[in-house]
Amino acid sequence: MSRDKVLIIGSGLMGSGIASRSALAGHKTILLDANLEAAERGLQKALACINELEAHNLADPEAAANARTLISTSDNLETACGEAEYVIEAIYENLGAKQALFAQLDTLLPPGVIILSNTSGLRITDIAADMEHHPERALTAHFWFPGHLVPLVEIVIGDRSNPSLAEDAKRLLLNWGKAPVIVKRDLPGQLANRILQAVIREATSIVEMDLCEPEDVDLAIKMGMGIRFPVWGALEHVDAVGVDLCRNVQATVLPDISAATTPAKCFDEKIAAGELGAKSGKGFYDWSIKSMDALADRRNRFIIEALQFHQRNPE
Repeated sequence: MSRDKVLIIGSGLMGSGIASRSALAGHKTILLDANLEAAERGLQKALACINELEAHNLADPEAAANARTLISTSDNLETACGEAEYVIEAIYENLGAKQALFAQLDTLLPPGVIILSNTSGLRITDIAADMEHHPERALTAHFWFPGHLVPLVEIVIGDRSNPSLAEDAKRLLLNWGKAPVIVKRDLPGQLANRILQAVIREATSIVEMDLCEPEDVDLAIKMGMGIRFPVWGALEHVDAVGVDLCRNVQATVLPDISAATTPAKCFDEKIAAGELGAKSGKGFYDWSIKSMDALADRRNRFIIEALQFHQRNPE
């Protein structure tokens, strides 16, 4: 039996999106879940991702047609591991479950097979803690949602990871059309979530001090820095306006912005009131008059247009 497939474990929203990108890159891809019914549902989601990319000229029609034939489903981990050249874990975010899976994979796979975790918040060092044979081949590969659209993948090197394997994973993901970044230390939040949480910390602080309303905070982000970020990074901005100017701005602003090291009080207040966000109908917004489906659709359309821009205007 040839070892020539990408094995994706977990067929939910993330696993199915990852499977679509693997297949579009020409890889035979196994989408594995605890039962075949779940895996088949994941397959349908993956096909929908391929269709969406093709419909917006983000996937070549010939590659898309081929990709639809490359994804298979399975509920047999041992058999699937016998065919896997690469493994990406995308199960639910539970440390114990991931640790048990990685320990099992460590016994089922030969040493040369890299094992990647799509964890968004857990440390790969902790996930790989029970791997007794080859923990050096465990790395994080955090795909950002929606996985078939957002280019970013954060490759995190754990305490026992082999850094050269991070370069191998980066080359693989570049061939998938992704934008992988290597994170050299296994810290909470990886890379992009650390930046995002700093933004959220200040956004909630602004609401708590009643500087402005939540919708104005989000509007300022969307129509200010956010609209530039797809082509104008934070450190590019520093160089554009001058390191000396940014240093002076920081000297004025940083003493007055939030330096909180605990979650915002307004989170606890909203949780106590049952205001959990869109899933409960209310959070910072009233979701009985605001549609999350419409907002998600708008997000995807914006990402698609940004990707089309980058496709037409590569750096």
